[in-house]
Amino acid sequence: MSLVTDGVLAVIALAAFVGGLAVASAPLLLPFVAVGVLGTLVFEAIAFSHSDLVRQYWERPTVQLGTLAGAFVIVGIGIAVAPSRLLSAGIGALVTYLLVLSVVLVTVARS
Repeated sequence: MSLVTDGVLAVIALAAFVGGLAVASAPLLLPFVAVGVLGTLVFEAIAFSHSDLVRQYWERPTVQLGTLAGAFVIVGIGIAVAPSRLLSAGIGALVTYLLVLSVVLVTVARS
């Protein structure tokens, strides 16, 4: 698993979510950012306990590109349906993921 590739994909997705929020002229809602943060922390804890299986799937380029495409679909739905709620949660999730990824990168660099 390439941490750099993961980071690049997350930054692209984050840009889409932030751009969607701007296009919708919607405010960032902190309670929904918190939902995204919590969701990412729970997901990462579960994924960590099954890291071999997660890595087996995630290393497939089709899974990575499909996930990014799914993020764009969520942005489109978010703009149309509930921009502040959905996009704020996505922003919270992606920022948290990038922070977790940063911790992993620092840990790997030190070892």
